[in-house]
Amino acid sequence: MQGCERERRDFFRRAGAASLTLGAGAAGVGNARAGTGHTWKMVTSWPKNFPGLGICANRLAALIGELSGGRIQVKVYGAGELVPAFEVFDAVAQGTAEIGHSAANYWKGKSESAQFFAGVPFGMTAQETNGWLYYGGGLELWTELYARFGLIPFPAGNTGMQMGGWFNQEIKSVADLAGLKIRMPGLGGEVFERAGSTPVNLPGSELFIALQSGVIDATEWVSPYNDLAFGLHEAAEYYYYPGFHTPGATLEAIVNRAVFEALPADLQAIVRNACKVVDQDLLAEQTARNPGALQVLLEQHGVKLRAYPDEVIAELQRLTEQVLSELARKDEFSRKVFASYRKFLRESKEWSRVSELAYLQARDLDDPA
Repeated sequence: MQGCERERRDFFRRAGAASLTLGAGAAGVGNARAGTGHTWKMVTSWPKNFPGLGICANRLAALIGELSGGRIQVKVYGAGELVPAFEVFDAVAQGTAEIGHSAANYWKGKSESAQFFAGVPFGMTAQETNGWLYYGGGLELWTELYARFGLIPFPAGNTGMQMGGWFNQEIKSVADLAGLKIRMPGLGGEVFERAGSTPVNLPGSELFIALQSGVIDATEWVSPYNDLAFGLHEAAEYYYYPGFHTPGATLEAIVNRAVFEALPADLQAIVRNACKVVDQDLLAEQTARNPGALQVLLEQHGVKLRAYPDEVIAELQRLTEQVLSELARKDEFSRKVFASYRKFLRESKEWSRVSELAYLQARDLDDPA
């Protein structure tokens, strides 16, 4: 446990230093250009300065300040500092904060169709998701949905392919899912529930203790880089893949609609495009950090890496079709979003078979590893 705590402290120390550097840069620009400006509060669903997700929020805040020449200054609040992790949506809608950084699968209680904009089990990858959002009508649908709540959403980070999660027992068959208490929000949690598990929704900061103490038997979080920072390998020994539940998890920046529309056009464009920058930046960082973190988990901590058995994957896929079909029948808007998502996914599959998938298979033919 001492090694785990030291590891976590090191991560947060480095993350905090990075955050201070980013914040200092934005503040310097603001001080250099005096004049009327906007001071925003950003509330997030992530622990303050947490590697990956928390730093992504910091970078967005700093970038808005830098690109606006200090005309918008954004102060970042980690989960629990101003509002709890799962109250970000309401805080921005009510004007407690001007902007939030979170994930749409947390807002099932507001609208079940919101979950399509975070990640769909056996759905699109990060690259495909961005294609749908920016050029396939997805962002327009997302914007239409959030308009009901006085909010404007922007894609603001993608974790890429996630891991299946940490388990304190081996999963050898579908029967092993029965009675399992697993932290998994959104549609993936509904799929596990139909397999006999009990999904639990907890903020990231509570995962380690919940898993270690037996409050939950398993948890997904993100991927090796982020999971290592939380020390989840000290609380469970089996690490499963693939992350079928979120193959390309989109994070969101949500802005109070009245606040955004009161901005001049150039500042609106700065906020919009700053979100695009961090959307790509997080995916690049995750792609760079995950391989090394996985090696640390396997070689230094003896983590037992496991693939979900084919039988389990087949059953989870069958149950996913049930969940999505029922969701699409709940209301007209959900039907519209599901139809758009499914059409883009179907067309993307045809392309990926002769592009990325074909290439990866060809690349691995003579791989000495």
